[in-house]
Amino acid sequence: MGLQLPCPLPCLADNESESHSNHLIHSESSTSSLSSQPSLPSVPSLSTSTQQPTTTAHHLCIATVKGNSSYVSSLAVAGKFLYTGSSNSEIRSWSRDNISSTDNVVPVVAVSNGVVKSLVVFEDKLFSAHQDNKIRVWKIDDDNPQQKYKFIAALPTLNDRFSRLFSAKNYVEVRRHKKCTWVHHVDNVSALAISRDGSLLYSASWDRTFKIWRTSDFKCLESVGNAHDDAINAIVLSEDGFVYTGSADKKIKVWIKEKAAGGEKKKHSAVATLEKHKSAVNALALSGDGCVLYSGACDRSILVWERDGDGDGGGVHMVLVGALRGHSKAILCLAVVEDLVCSGSADKTVRIWRRGMGKSYSCLGVLEGHRRPVKCLAAAVDGNSIEDPSGSDSCTCFLVYSGSLDCDIKVWRVWVPFLY
Repeated sequence: MGLQLPCPLPCLADNESESHSNHLIHSESSTSSLSSQPSLPSVPSLSTSTQQPTTTAHHLCIATVKGNSSYVSSLAVAGKFLYTGSSNSEIRSWSRDNISSTDNVVPVVAVSNGVVKSLVVFEDKLFSAHQDNKIRVWKIDDDNPQQKYKFIAALPTLNDRFSRLFSAKNYVEVRRHKKCTWVHHVDNVSALAISRDGSLLYSASWDRTFKIWRTSDFKCLESVGNAHDDAINAIVLSEDGFVYTGSADKKIKVWIKEKAAGGEKKKHSAVATLEKHKSAVNALALSGDGCVLYSGACDRSILVWERDGDGDGGGVHMVLVGALRGHSKAILCLAVVEDLVCSGSADKTVRIWRRGMGKSYSCLGVLEGHRRPVKCLAAAVDGNSIEDPSGSDSCTCFLVYSGSLDCDIKVWRVWVPFLY
């Protein structure tokens, strides 16, 4: 099956049908294996072993959800539910308490157009990003969270588009000899992120822009055009206002909304560019305190960036401290929960990493079982009291959800020893 990614090096990702000027199409049987490419040899490794786990954490696949007719393209955990998006435009809501049930038939709660690229949940609203360049908003029925959701809006809304239709200043050139109002994404909406208070939704796109939407009325407040030189694949937000974007141009950019004078509207501007990856950046994740940024790329490395406490600007000054190595193919997705970092790869595995004392990291486990690349991840602390198979009570239990191009969703329980 043909696979496509906005990436200058051969790596595995979506099998979407449309083309992009800077995208390369490769198959799993390609003779140009990514494993033959260098994995940033100039960056020091933060883990003592690149191939085998250095500290054992017990893990168990407690469920494999089969029967999907298309691959799993996005995952999101919210409360007691797991939300999944697929390449055939379906969104499902799974009860996390009985997802392992073999007779758990889960209805489709929403259907749209194109691959569901990203999902974000805030309170009673579900936001979904799509291959058809749209963002959709759905109303979650709190009484029946697994019933059909009410469609609320598609962004940009009709009112938003109409209000900007008649002024020339609202038009930007999106392709040669073609203009469009700036509220439109004109290529895949690849990623979503929401502010902590839920008031703002950020969207990133292969059209090289990211946009900010007000969630109260779904109005587009700002569009940062030409944010990168190629498709934007990932976007994450820190609690103190910094925005991080990762792109197929191999760069990560740091953005902040600058204070404006004279009554002008505040706009986001780039305050730093992080350049070390040698191929497309596919995934970003932030630690809970926002001080550590993880980036995954087609070069098979997960780079770890930390805020320099002595640098001016706080979150502006990010320093590369090293790389997490072990995957043999492209990193496609990342997830962070407490002190764990989960990475999914085109090599069909999920790796679990944990930061130890200082800046060292341990690979706690390699989760194997998928038959195709791991496309998306979600993770959460397991709220149930589950005994460690070793009999030890000095551990924390986590649940890791992985979605793959093999059309399966796997649920993993991971027991992690306490750090003393």
